[in-house]
Amino acid sequence: MTSPSILERCIFCKIVAGKDPNATIVYENERLSIFKDIRPAAEHHLLAVPKQHIDDVRALTGTDRPLLEEMKRELENVLRDQHQVELGQALFGFHIPPFTTVKHLHMHGIAPTSGMGFISRMIFKPNTMWFNTAQAVLDRLPTVQSEG
Repeated sequence: MTSPSILERCIFCKIVAGKDPNATIVYENERLSIFKDIRPAAEHHLLAVPKQHIDDVRALTGTDRPLLEEMKRELENVLRDQHQVELGQALFGFHIPPFTTVKHLHMHGIAPTSGMGFISRMIFKPNTMWFNTAQAVLDRLPTVQSEG
């Protein structure tokens, strides 16, 4: 459970706890919530946010790989099933500190990329010093060997 001090300070902790009536949650399970971005970069712009507070991509370890894979998979499912998006027209990724506006890990799912304006294309330009694709972040994480 998130401590009250984090919940009070972090807007994404408030959203995943169901304490922000302005948030539009479109999917939720015990580990993550997916909701609409308040400043969409394209027609469909969703954020997948873990319910456990993780500051940002720099805090990730190899043990977080399954969580990131689930975040991407569920974003893909929502975009495909609820919005009929062709996944080849979608972008999935993370802003890299200090270029984050909320200090709580969140994966963007944006589609269609062809509908993004010039500024959005710059803000979400893949694999730059300020934005990395979900795959690039996954590729940097060490693989954790299972015991057995």
